[in-house]
Amino acid sequence: MNWIDEVSAKLKKKNQVLFSKNSEYIQDLIILFEAQSHRVMALWAFDFASESIAKLEEKYPEEKRPREALEAAKNWASGKIKMRLAQRKILDCHAFAKEIDNKEDIAICHSIGQACAVVHTAGHAIGYPIYDLTAIIYKYGIENCKDAVEKRKQEYIEKITYCNEHLCDYQDTWADFMLK
Repeated sequence: MNWIDEVSAKLKKKNQVLFSKNSEYIQDLIILFEAQSHRVMALWAFDFASESIAKLEEKYPEEKRPREALEAAKNWASGKIKMRLAQRKILDCHAFAKEIDNKEDIAICHSIGQACAVVHTAGHAIGYPIYDLTAIIYKYGIENCKDAVEKRKQEYIEKITYCNEHLCDYQDTWADFMLK
């Protein structure tokens, strides 16, 4: 089954999230992500979360929770704050998703929350594409999303390469737990 058939079946079942850790389409991403350092995945996640936050801020300029979640995640990764404070901000970002009705925006909120949670464990990184690709499908529709989804997946892969090559350029400090 190709990914469009898989997603179409989930849409017919009225699933809100159109990809999962078991989706064949993202298995190569899971393998790629598992081969990366925690810091590389954090930088990767921070970049994509920033991009997603910008999309939300265009529609919800007064809403600060997604940006606050990212700032808290960055501060946590650098050792400036403890996990509980960052966790609260990340959960607040997810809570915003429950307050809106637009399926694309809901998925974007959850993608940001997953990206921020990469600081806790790099395994959360796959949550970003699960929700981000879902948002793309809601934006374009199943009939018109193929090119956008495949292009976006390639961007994830290219950003990993970039983050690996530029890890030493990171200007902030890392908390000890991020150095393991």
